[in-house]
Amino acid sequence: MSEKRTKPGSVIAAVNGVWISYAHTAFAATAFISALFLGITFHFHKIVKNEYYGYPDEWFPSVSATIGDRYPERNVFQIFIALTAGPRFALVFLFYLLTAKPGAFPPKILAVVGLLRTFVCGGWVYITSTDDHDWHDIFMIAYLILTLPWTIGAITLTKNPVSLQYRKFFGISFFVMLIPLVYFFIQHKVQHVPGAYTIYSFFEWSLIFFDLAFDSVTAVDFSAFEIKIFDLNGVTARSSVASSSTNHASIREGNLAGFTVSGFLSFLVSIYNSFIFWTSLTSLGLLIWYFPLWYMGISGYEATLVGTLAPIFLGIPFIAKLFIRFPQLAQLGQLASIAAYLVPGPSDRLLTVTVGVAFGTIALSVEIWNSTARPFLSVSRATSFSIGFLLSTVSKFAYYANNPAWPIMHDKNGGLNLPALVLGVVTALLVSRPQAGIGSAEANKSVHGKGSSVWAAAGVGGLIFSLQSLLSDSSTIIYWTWSGYPLKGPLPVPYGAVTIFAGLVGTYLGVTQKKFFSSWRAYVLAVASAVVFYVFEDWTAYVGGLLLTVYLLAIVPVIFEAASIHPPARTFGLAFLVYILLVLAHVWIVAYAFVPGGPLLRERTDIVLGSQVVFLGLGIYGGKQVRIVSNEKKSSINFIKLRSVTIVALTGLAALTAVIGFDRTNKDAPKPYHDKDTKLVTAGIWTIHFGLDNDMWASERRMRDVIGELEIDVIGLLESDTQRIIMGNRDVTQEIAEDLGYYVDYGPGPNKHTWGAALLSKFPILNSTHHLLPSPVGELAPAIHATLDVHGTPLDVVVFHSGQEEDVEDRRLQTAAVSKIMAGSSNPLILLSYLVTKPLEGNYNTYVSEETGMKDIDPSDWDRWCEYILYKNIRRVGYARVSRSTITDTEIQLGKFIVGKSESSNNRIQEDEVPKEYRFPALFRGDGVRGHRYHVFDEPRYFA
Repeated sequence: MSEKRTKPGSVIAAVNGVWISYAHTAFAATAFISALFLGITFHFHKIVKNEYYGYPDEWFPSVSATIGDRYPERNVFQIFIALTAGPRFALVFLFYLLTAKPGAFPPKILAVVGLLRTFVCGGWVYITSTDDHDWHDIFMIAYLILTLPWTIGAITLTKNPVSLQYRKFFGISFFVMLIPLVYFFIQHKVQHVPGAYTIYSFFEWSLIFFDLAFDSVTAVDFSAFEIKIFDLNGVTARSSVASSSTNHASIREGNLAGFTVSGFLSFLVSIYNSFIFWTSLTSLGLLIWYFPLWYMGISGYEATLVGTLAPIFLGIPFIAKLFIRFPQLAQLGQLASIAAYLVPGPSDRLLTVTVGVAFGTIALSVEIWNSTARPFLSVSRATSFSIGFLLSTVSKFAYYANNPAWPIMHDKNGGLNLPALVLGVVTALLVSRPQAGIGSAEANKSVHGKGSSVWAAAGVGGLIFSLQSLLSDSSTIIYWTWSGYPLKGPLPVPYGAVTIFAGLVGTYLGVTQKKFFSSWRAYVLAVASAVVFYVFEDWTAYVGGLLLTVYLLAIVPVIFEAASIHPPARTFGLAFLVYILLVLAHVWIVAYAFVPGGPLLRERTDIVLGSQVVFLGLGIYGGKQVRIVSNEKKSSINFIKLRSVTIVALTGLAALTAVIGFDRTNKDAPKPYHDKDTKLVTAGIWTIHFGLDNDMWASERRMRDVIGELEIDVIGLLESDTQRIIMGNRDVTQEIAEDLGYYVDYGPGPNKHTWGAALLSKFPILNSTHHLLPSPVGELAPAIHATLDVHGTPLDVVVFHSGQEEDVEDRRLQTAAVSKIMAGSSNPLILLSYLVTKPLEGNYNTYVSEETGMKDIDPSDWDRWCEYILYKNIRRVGYARVSRSTITDTEIQLGKFIVGKSESSNNRIQEDEVPKEYRFPALFRGDGVRGHRYHVFDEPRYFA
């Protein structure tokens, strides 16, 4: 530092920029090291102890335990972090000056990310988990998420080869450490392995080291800066900013070889590999969901979602060269998701799928990158990607909303895993990459405009999320519009086929009308369609959904074309970060009662839908900045061949869809299990845990079998809304309803933010109304109030899921609302419910009261808490409780009733006093069948 005070305008102090980096590194490192030293010195045994083990099993503290709540280490740590703040802001500003140039957007975005990252760092430092656990976690998660774009952006904008080498090493090391970090956290949290948390702690501290080391590399860059202070009358001279250039993907004029027989086979190979990609990606959230479902909150396994960020490893040159030279490796790697059905343990199966997803995202990145190097190759790749996506949707349409290649399937529940795996190996080995080996010197011949990898990534992330959340099952947008009976809108069968046809039309238009769908006119129409889809119900909303479907499939070539010219690590790494953020928001809107910061997005589907539309708009904006001249000549032989093979593939898929739709529509009308003369109706309630059994297999067929054997005419299914990414966008009612013959009311749709309540009835549903009951604090409580035509008599059925035990006021309000519904019915009525109350206590006495007129099916059954069956103005004949086997965590409760007769007494009678047609099946006596038996009483109960 020097000082000169001679005349106005003179430099009075100057310091080399390297000291900013030194100060930042020194203060931050001192904060952590001093906290660790003081913690070990004063509170060693306390800070190494966790909820399961202490010293000597655990002998090294985690970062959070070290800097947490104890004096003096917490206070010393916070003081030095405060001292770090000044150099930190200066570091972000100097790095912006280092990388900025007029009109360049990425440096500005990186600067904003750096500022936000600094702010959220202060959040988790100064708000400890003891102060406010939720906000501490929110700031910590935000910091980790922002670290990814900060790392990628800094590496991308670095021009100094020495700095670049160090940044790549420290940045990659940081994210590699996350893998063992997650593994040992699961070993500690789930497996309760002694010493696992100590090992986890070492990896956690390594993240601190690599994070600090990454930013310390600025010492190399900032040595070229000198910070000067002038007197009050001096004039400042703006530092010249270093220029940066963006490397474009290579493009060359020429023919797209191979669109004859071999070319069509290559097209089919790409389609099937896309099918594998979508099968893998859609299964990841489904498997993750199993763990928080059982933990009733965040489990730690959610971290496997970061497997989608694997494209960032393509920023390492030798890894990129390996997968570009041998694209078969990534395609073979993603088959781990298909082969995962061979892994019996749920946690190991999830980790296997995570590996497959990681390879799948790399395979997609490699396939799309530089695909503009040959005329219409990028359009071809995008089209095969879309058709592969639609093929996965068609497979679910054929197999009752389950993909037969998913790792929750096997040969006994309808899986086709082995054939899918074998064919996947074949197509993986046959994969080709025609754009390989084309140099960047030829790029500018066909690509006009540079575009931005940020806009391209936003488009890709928003597009993949939109396709998966809305269209990965043909019934999803239908259930968004569903309002109940009488029918005022579409049913999943046959109109699921119409949804698929809309996707096929969109795919074709993406090839032939790409210019229109890259325009703002098309985007405005899409936004209007999304608004109609969101605001309205039934047919009006469905038309909006169909138009949105066409648009989403039509813009795939536009979005992928813009992404293909940027380095894949940057574009697809950021794209899947956008995808992860949208998926988390998509979960938060319904799981708000179980996640940190949940109320911020409670029931805000509008925000999520609006965000994905905005991301799509950014992708369109990025696409309009790039012009691929070689993809504009529709008279070229390449376009004609592409259009021809697209028509053939789409026609074949349309025919297959039509056959499946006809076969599923051509069913007999549902019939009750007993003759009309008996006036008998068997009603049941079952909480089905979202159609995943205790071993993480799809349970629809097992549910179908026991429901059929129990001869249930009307059943309420709770925890049944599976139309979200984390549940696979499934419909657990379809196979049961079609195989056994039921009318179905799915209940409040996925845009209503409940865990689901569905009604299956052998009797025609005359009318049904969906209710979202008061839930000011906890999860939103759904209810269905339906009127059935039971042997010529109107019978009301209410299916209802109450809130959680801890949300006392919620349950009181919900009790009042449901009681009002029941009291207002003059028809015979059966309540099939999940009440969360003890018999004869609390809210029970509101449900069963003179006001409602409801009676308990068995007031003497004291061993109940969740499921209850109540009734009025109908004769109760029998009551049974059937064990769940391993299908779910809740039993089946059943009641037999006779319509048109007065209520019976609570006097029990023997089974031989009951007519045979009124008895429960003998199959479930004793040991029962497949783990299902009459339990609690060991037999049914009958009443006079």
